[in-house]
Amino acid sequence: PLNETGRAQAQAARAQLGDLHFDAVYASPLQRAIETGAIIGNVPMAEVIRDERLIEADFGRFEKKSYWRMSLPMTLYWALPELFPCPKKDGVESIDSLVARSRSFLEELEQKEYADVLIACHGGIMRALSGYLMDRKNGICWRPKPRNCEIRVFQVEEGKHQYLRDLRLPKDGVR
Repeated sequence: PLNETGRAQAQAARAQLGDLHFDAVYASPLQRAIETGAIIGNVPMAEVIRDERLIEADFGRFEKKSYWRMSLPMTLYWALPELFPCPKKDGVESIDSLVARSRSFLEELEQKEYADVLIACHGGIMRALSGYLMDRKNGICWRPKPRNCEIRVFQVEEGKHQYLRDLRLPKDGVR
C-alpha cells in the first residue's frame, strides 16, 4: 500500500491535472499502483482497471532488496541494460519481456475508443511503455529514470505516437 508520502505525491500529481477527466484508469495489480491510479485519476479504487502486464519488472531473487544490495551483475544490468546481460539464472525478468508486455498492453489499448487514459504503473514498465510510445527501435526509454508520480503525456492518433511532455513533481515529490 501507499504510505503518506506516496499519497501526498499522488495528490500533488492530481492537482497538476486540474479538472481533466479520464475515460479509463489502468493500473498494475499491485495495491500501491491501484491506489495511485485512483488518486491521480480521481476515481474510486473499484473503477481502476487492473492489468497484469503493467506489473513491475520481476527482480527474481533480488525482489524487495535495496538497489545497492543486489549482485554486481544485477546492478550493472539494471543501470545499463543495453550493455550488460540479464542475470536470468537469478530469476530476473529481461528487458525483452518488459518490452513484449508493454507492447501487448498498448496495442490492445490502441484498439479502444478512449480519448484520455491514465496508466498507473512502476518505473521499469514505464520505461518500456514510454519506449513503445516514442517508437524506440529497442522498445525502451531507459533514461531519464521516472520519478514517483511522474506523468508522461502522449498523444496517439491514427496509429501515430507523439510524446508531448512530462509533468514532474519536484525531487521532494510535493508542491
